[in-house]
Amino acid sequence: MWAYESNFYQIYPLGFCGAPWYNDRKTVPRICKVLDWTDHLKRLHIDAVYFSPVFLADHHGYDTCDYRQIDNRLGTNKDFAEVCRTLHQNGIKVVLDGVFNHVGRGFWAFQDVKEKRWDSPYKDWFFLNFDGDSNDHDGFWYEGWEGHFDLVKLNLRNEEVVSHLLDCVKQWIEEFDIDGLRLDVAYSLDHDFIRRLRSLTDNLKPGFFLVGEMIHGDYNQIVNDQMLHSCTNYECYKGLYSSFNSMNLFEITHSLLRQFGPESWTLYRGKHLMNFVDNHDVSRIASMLQNSQHLPLIYALLCGMPGIPCIYYGSEWGARGDKAQGDESLRPSYKSPEWNDLTEWIGKLMAARQKSEALCYGDFKSLLLTNHQVIFERCSEHQRVLVAINASADPFTAHFHAGCGRAVDLITGAPHDFGGGSELSPYSAFFWETEA
Repeated sequence: MWAYESNFYQIYPLGFCGAPWYNDRKTVPRICKVLDWTDHLKRLHIDAVYFSPVFLADHHGYDTCDYRQIDNRLGTNKDFAEVCRTLHQNGIKVVLDGVFNHVGRGFWAFQDVKEKRWDSPYKDWFFLNFDGDSNDHDGFWYEGWEGHFDLVKLNLRNEEVVSHLLDCVKQWIEEFDIDGLRLDVAYSLDHDFIRRLRSLTDNLKPGFFLVGEMIHGDYNQIVNDQMLHSCTNYECYKGLYSSFNSMNLFEITHSLLRQFGPESWTLYRGKHLMNFVDNHDVSRIASMLQNSQHLPLIYALLCGMPGIPCIYYGSEWGARGDKAQGDESLRPSYKSPEWNDLTEWIGKLMAARQKSEALCYGDFKSLLLTNHQVIFERCSEHQRVLVAINASADPFTAHFHAGCGRAVDLITGAPHDFGGGSELSPYSAFFWETEA
């Protein structure tokens, strides 16, 4: 699976492109802005772009009105097809947000129900009760996603609904040649629907990647050979930043051991979860970390731990954003990409991971662990890499059994000798490829 070896980059298109927050029904080809960022993505060593919602909606994109039409605030289907074509020509794959659990109140089938009520042929597409009423006084009650009544829950046990959604996915593959889908609120989706989707995409485009949004629960329930290839690793998200803020690297290391450690009982060994330090729903990592010196280190941990790293647009140069200020503050438009020391560092981390079998596929074993330092092993069939991080303001000499005498840092190319202890400078990180 190509995604297991890829570095991902998330774009929230409506914010990225500076579109109006509420649909003004004017068609403007804002999505073409992505074309101006192609060189930036290549310089960062990005292999795939994950686009948050791009289809017609009234507001934030997760309130879909029409799955077959690109949001007019972003342009036309032709405009987006050109973006996908250009990214592909530059070796970058395209993953779209599949919002299949719910639609917006402006969705055409829901509008038909509002007009015709029980005479609508689409009334069974939703969970309705004509003996009740909605907050908007529609004359009937309906189920909204987790109490959000602007998001109308779809009945994924209805064959017409499933057929419509699968037909739309087929259109996206044929029209845009997309390479995968990220399933919104995958933890809420009907499991049979996910199986149908996997079967369809496997047949339409071998290697098509399916990743689901999982905030809680057992990832194995939907990440398996019949359903999804991957899911978001929220279980480690909190541990990534709080381990640095509390200066307690035991937290994230023990989480990784629980997920991928050498014991037979570990939960997700052999799976490739999608890792992130921030995204469109949470505060930017530069606003979360209490010590800015830890910013390069958390990205080293992101690229060194098992799983697929995903960078959120703007965070690669240290952009800030606070969830307490609302979602709009997390989804801004930047005139152009920035390049600074942090961006340069992340580009080197991404390049190192691209070329490393061990960092993409290796197992996980802890070799040294203190509150402020961690060294762990990623070992695959043909390569062994030791990831070392010192989160302290003081230097640290690491004495541990390296299993060899010398190594080369995949980030900088510098040689390393394990004899007499390994010197870790303050706020440093290394990817040591060991000698055979």
